[in-house]
Amino acid sequence: MVVLNKIYTRTGDKGTTALGNGDRVAKFDPRVTAFGTSDELNATLGMARLHATGLMDTQLAAIQNDLFDLGADLCRPDLAGDATAEYPPLRMVASQVDRLETEIDAMNDVLSPLRSFVLPGGSALAAHLHLCRTVARRAERLSVELSQSEEVKPHVVTYLNRLSDWFFVAARIANNDGADDVLWVPGANR
Repeated sequence: MVVLNKIYTRTGDKGTTALGNGDRVAKFDPRVTAFGTSDELNATLGMARLHATGLMDTQLAAIQNDLFDLGADLCRPDLAGDATAEYPPLRMVASQVDRLETEIDAMNDVLSPLRSFVLPGGSALAAHLHLCRTVARRAERLSVELSQSEEVKPHVVTYLNRLSDWFFVAARIANNDGADDVLWVPGANR
């Protein structure tokens, strides 16, 4: 259980922050950038949820929780030390990716195939979901970049890859099941 009774600690005043294992690193460290971007994604998702109802809102709430799991996973380096850690580190698991795939398939079943690329927009919810999609792609790129120099649990990258697809399909659902998608017209303004 997390207890936060003092929000500021002054420990980061010199440009460092603590990772989940207690190590202190620069606030611009690639690991901090990766989990910071997952936090940014969660904030953009909070904005999207202002426009969501019913099943969509329930699914978005689950994703927000997953993103905290993902941030916890990324902030804890040293996967080899998981077995001996005082508290078992929270790691992303395959079932979280599987759930996204199941939801993508269910949403996609009601959509007509695309004949053009979709421009971000349409309804307020769709526009916010497209923003979430782009931030998810950035979080994925940063996690992949981190994985080139440090160990990253593979489910982190897979989850973010699938999540951006989820946001794309969900944005189409939010656009009246694709009927109100804003389609790209190549060269329309030449």
